[in-house]
Amino acid sequence: MDWFTNEDFWKNMYDWLFPPARFQSAKEEVEKILVLSGVQKGNVLDLCCGPGRHAFELARLGFNVTGVDASSFLLGKARELCSGLENVEFVHTDMRDFVRPGCFDLVINMFTSFGYFEDQEENMKVLRNIKSSLKSDGKLLMEMASKEVLLRNYKDSIVTERSSKMLVEKHSFEPGMARMKNQWIVLDAGSYRVYSLEHYVYSGQELKMMLQMCGFTNVELFGSLDGTPYDLNARRLVAVAS
Repeated sequence: MDWFTNEDFWKNMYDWLFPPARFQSAKEEVEKILVLSGVQKGNVLDLCCGPGRHAFELARLGFNVTGVDASSFLLGKARELCSGLENVEFVHTDMRDFVRPGCFDLVINMFTSFGYFEDQEENMKVLRNIKSSLKSDGKLLMEMASKEVLLRNYKDSIVTERSSKMLVEKHSFEPGMARMKNQWIVLDAGSYRVYSLEHYVYSGQELKMMLQMCGFTNVELFGSLDGTPYDLNARRLVAVAS
């Protein structure tokens, strides 16, 4: 079983991955997404929507939102959050399989939710499906940790404590440095769980070339959702493509 299809992972890591502060920041993040993309109305696809924090804010602003995720647990959280909003739907499926030709004005893919698949052709398929799903003038916005930013701040282990719990993150790269290997160890009241995660980590130019190979002709890179340059001071990799 791949780590990203393991519901036990999402259930047990949920509080670490999605603390209250991450939900509280979603409103401001959505505002910045709309400024960067230039999209102000229409249909939005939140690909790998997780617990729906961005989908909720977009729907609240009047967009018609489709949230897609492979985790039924996370979609349950998203449906709970968006209860009462009629302009949002959630679809339980693999991102490799979702495509709605010419449907969306904006597609967002946030929080390093790309590069999961060991076969790089499957990651390219995701980008081609996104391109097919966009309207002719539609935009894609992706936000992720990049190779340059990770290496600049690289630590082979990080320890985080919350009340009686502790998370130990161990990081390494495969030979060639295309894929990052993570081992997350959660310690809680004398017991522990271990999760292993592997995914591609892209440089700005690698992601740009992939997008161009999948039919995107205009690709801009930014160092944050604030629209800062993608340079040595970049905090994240943000790509806006059409």
